[in-house]
Amino acid sequence: MDIYLQGLTMGLAYVAPIGLQNLFVINTALTQPKLRVYMTALIVIFFDVTLGLACFFGVGAIMQASPYLEMAVLAIGSAIVIWIGIGLLRAKDTMDTSTKVDIPILKVITTACVVTWFNPQALIDGSMMLGAFKATLPPGTDLFFVAGFASASVLWFTGISTIISLFSAKFTDKTLRVINVICGAVIVFYGFKLLWSFIQMVI
Repeated sequence: MDIYLQGLTMGLAYVAPIGLQNLFVINTALTQPKLRVYMTALIVIFFDVTLGLACFFGVGAIMQASPYLEMAVLAIGSAIVIWIGIGLLRAKDTMDTSTKVDIPILKVITTACVVTWFNPQALIDGSMMLGAFKATLPPGTDLFFVAGFASASVLWFTGISTIISLFSAKFTDKTLRVINVICGAVIVFYGFKLLWSFIQMVI
């Protein structure tokens, strides 16, 4: 259960910060009927989870084959994770309703795919963050962590879609700021956790 909760909290902190995926889901929830809102959320969840699995099992598996590579990724990964967290703590996002979301469902699928799988920063951050975490997990606990991470994506995108649909008038820049601060703090915490794992390998 502890590993599942770790995957869940890490997943929430990773997926919640306002980015291209979130803005697309948010704008859809602000302007579209509920059926389209939840269809969009499920499409984004699919691509988000598949990217997470690729990062976790791809880079994570390669790391396990080489202790030196594992140490390098832990060192670099911890620095990147801490940097992402600090960036979120300092970020001042604003509501952006300019994204066009009234588009055919096929375009929704291709757009969700592009903003997820063809985003170099998402690939790098996800690989370093999730790949590094795989190296720190006890043997046989990978699936619990993955289940937690996938649950986070489902909870976040369906939850934010529901909340914004119901309370769109109250969703403001200040709300986004609070989300970023909370997520930034969690990510910084996990970044230092990865750094400690690296230090333990060195000493």
